[in-house]
Amino acid sequence: MGPDADPPVVRILDWGKLKYEQEKKARESRKKQHTIDVKEVKYRPNIDDHDFEIKTQRARKFLSSGKKVKFTVFFRYRQLRRPELGDEVLNRVVEELADIAAVESRSGMDGRRLVMVLAPVASSGR
Repeated sequence: MGPDADPPVVRILDWGKLKYEQEKKARESRKKQHTIDVKEVKYRPNIDDHDFEIKTQRARKFLSSGKKVKFTVFFRYRQLRRPELGDEVLNRVVEELADIAAVESRSGMDGRRLVMVLAPVASSGR
C-alpha cells in the first residue's frame, strides 16, 4: 500500500491533537537547549573614572553569573578622529576584568563603534 494504491489510503486524524503534540515536542526540545545570554555595556571614549567603575562593576556581575558581555565604545563627531581613545577604554576593561574573563573576540572599528566580547573564564572549582 502507499500513495499509489487504488483506492488511495486515507488516514483520519484529529488536527487539534496533532498540532498540540507537535508543539509539545517543540517545547521539550527547547527545554534541553542551552542558550548563552549576551549582555551589553556601552562606553564613550572620554568616559569619567567613576562612570567607568560603575559600568565595569555591572559587567563583573554579569560575568560572574555566567553571561557573556559585549562591550561597545560609541564615537560621536570629532571623537572619530581618535579611535585610540576607544582602544584605551577597552584595554582598561580587559585589565579590570582579567581575573574572571577572557577576550573572546575583538573587532576593529565598525562604523562609529568599537566592539569587544568577553566570556567568563571557567573557575577551578567547576
